[in-house]
Amino acid sequence: MKDETTPHTKRIAVLMKERIAVVPYDPEWPARYAELELRLKRLLPKNLVQRIAHIGSTAVPGLSAKPIIDVQVEVNDLAEVRERVVPMMEEEGYEFIWRPSIGESAPFYAWFIKRDDKGERTEHIHIVAPDHVSAERIIFRDLLRRFPEEAAAYEVLKNTLSKRFSKDRAAYTAGKTEFIQALLRKGRASGLR
Repeated sequence: MKDETTPHTKRIAVLMKERIAVVPYDPEWPARYAELELRLKRLLPKNLVQRIAHIGSTAVPGLSAKPIIDVQVEVNDLAEVRERVVPMMEEEGYEFIWRPSIGESAPFYAWFIKRDDKGERTEHIHIVAPDHVSAERIIFRDLLRRFPEEAAAYEVLKNTLSKRFSKDRAAYTAGKTEFIQALLRKGRASGLR
């Protein structure tokens, strides 16, 4: 796999300065995800995909969020994603970035961004190799669904951070890290996985 990190690093730096807006929960988000999942199932090679999941705050009923549907697609071959999937997704109007998780240097994964007519992000497709990080994204979502008091605290934190770091996505994300890790520890301690 050739190294494309340099041009993508520059693009990520620009993307990380885009405005952050946390909005009240929209009951249409689950339907938007369901439509997107169907489109992805039709588009992506069936032998490649292991699991498609709605992640992020739009996947938690009642939770305010950035109005971007986040989808995690676990695959068995990222090289095949680079060869076959990237051209298909770009043809569908997605911007492609080969990137690490925020604050990490690895593992890299395929990130696709879809925008509306105003240029606002509407979808993030994260195509990843399954690992503990991808599992934790789903566990965190499930913990927020199971514990409304934790979801409410997370909502307060996100609203505070979005006002403080409205054009600094790295700082916004870093500000959530301790909360996320603490909730994951709580889930492990109570036997929830």
